Amino acid sequence: MSLWTRFKRAIRSIFGGAISSLENPKLILEQNIRELNDQVPKMNENIATVKANVILLQKELKRVQSEVHTLRSKIQSAIQGGRDDLAQQHAVRFETAQANLVKTQEQLAHATAAYDKAQQVKKAFMRERQRKIDAAQEALRASERAKWQANVADALEKFEVGGIDQTHDEMIQRLDQETAKNEARIEVAMDSVDLQAIRLDEEAEDLRAAELVNQMKREMGLLSEPTTDPERIDVESPEEKTMGRTRNRES
Repeated sequence: MSLWTRFKRAIRSIFGGAISSLENPKLILEQNIRELNDQVPKMNENIATVKANVILLQKELKRVQSEVHTLRSKIQSAIQGGRDDLAQQHAVRFETAQANLVKTQEQLAHATAAYDKAQQVKKAFMRERQRKIDAAQEALRASERAKWQANVADALEKFEVGGIDQTHDEMIQRLDQETAKNEARIEVAMDSVDLQAIRLDEEAEDLRAAELVNQMKREMGLLSEPTTDPERIDVESPEEKTMGRTRNRES
């Protein structure tokens, strides 16, 4: 490898690296989309020029065909009238018109083929343009998503570094421990209470209240006296029982 080639490669590597560092992929893709969109009007203008040439040649072909037909009629009329000299004059013009007709037909064929080719090129360009635009837009959306994800990651890292995440978990753990401790205290307190005795006292109180109500009903004549005394439940108060025993002793 020559010294000059190595020098050029070194220069390209230096400036190429500098340019690469200055390039912003997002801005370049947006610029590419704008350039692709700007090419559409230019392509339409070129196709319109080709189409205009086709239209002009079609008109020229009709004019030449009409001229050839007219000259042919004049030549035939001159021959029929015995005017060979006049027929010869028209024959020269007829030959020129026929040559122009062939030339115009060839030009029209080439122009039509060029127009069809331009239409095909436009369709291919539009497909490729749309494909590139879709790919660029998807890349831009992916870049925005990546940027948002990077912001979220930075926020999470800040939480972790600042101790917020650790403090948050610690406070939740402390609340859970306090809740478990209070629940355990309730269970211990409930175990120390004789629930069965309380329930028996409540049932006895209910029976006493029911008997008092029945006794009041009997006094009011709403309920008949029980048939057997042994089964009668003494619902007198302690004071009444004491007074009854005193009267029995006096008698």
